[in-house]
Amino acid sequence: MNNVREKLIKALFDTRAIRVCPANEPFWYTSGKIGPYYINTHFLYGSEEKADSLLQVIDGVKDKKEECSGILHELVMKNYNEDDIYRTTIDALLEAVRETIPVSDFDYVSGGERRDWFFSLAVAALLGKPHITIFKDLDAYIFRSGKSEKLDSLNGAKVLHIADLITSASSYERAWIPVIRNAGGDMKYSFVIVDRLQGGSELLEKNGVQSNALVGIDKDVFSEACEKNYIDKDQLGMVMKYIEDPDLFMENFFISNPDFIKNALNSDEKTASRARLCIEKGYCPMFNSRA
Repeated sequence: MNNVREKLIKALFDTRAIRVCPANEPFWYTSGKIGPYYINTHFLYGSEEKADSLLQVIDGVKDKKEECSGILHELVMKNYNEDDIYRTTIDALLEAVRETIPVSDFDYVSGGERRDWFFSLAVAALLGKPHITIFKDLDAYIFRSGKSEKLDSLNGAKVLHIADLITSASSYERAWIPVIRNAGGDMKYSFVIVDRLQGGSELLEKNGVQSNALVGIDKDVFSEACEKNYIDKDQLGMVMKYIEDPDLFMENFFISNPDFIKNALNSDEKTASRARLCIEKGYCPMFNSRA
């Protein structure tokens, strides 16, 4: 698996699925916080452009729930046969699943709207398992032998959920686990490509789901990236400080760079709205959140 991990880390940086900011230019997150890197695991579909193209297809078919799985299955399997990066990713997932979980110990593979589907449909097909396509509104369809049917009852069947990324596991808690349980199934396993190591795995374990990941985003990943010249030493230093204590990193950065948030407030509306949220939530020490 070490060789697989090395290939996967290379692919994450080559496709910019992991994107590290220039030193002293952190990204704004939707939460109103700042940080030095973004993770877009779905870029492992081959590239950012290919991933965006598939997302557009998903947005066009996800309301046609009975047809959705079949259309996406055809596209991801075509890409599996044509794209080296995507095939390497899927093969790594398959190898890890087979090494970790008895394939006979689960009956279905599930994936949730939208980015899970990039990987879950291909894994299900290559393992010879039916796929449970879960939608954000808690609808679900079983796709097998080229046909979809609305999920009714799983009669105690065991499920492996495949996801692109886990952070706090809020989607699992809100939707993916309840859908399987409400149908009488048991989400026994989860396998993700990237674990951000921000509490999601622990939440899954509390819910009786065995959590597994190909890569945990820790200091070692970025140290390896620096050694391979995917990032430079200044970027590495910034990331290391963030991983040690994200909130302290943010507080110290604002203090050392007082113009950063002022410039953000005068920037485009997307950036400005995140900067305003930062102030409202009291993340920036130079502003009184009650003002």
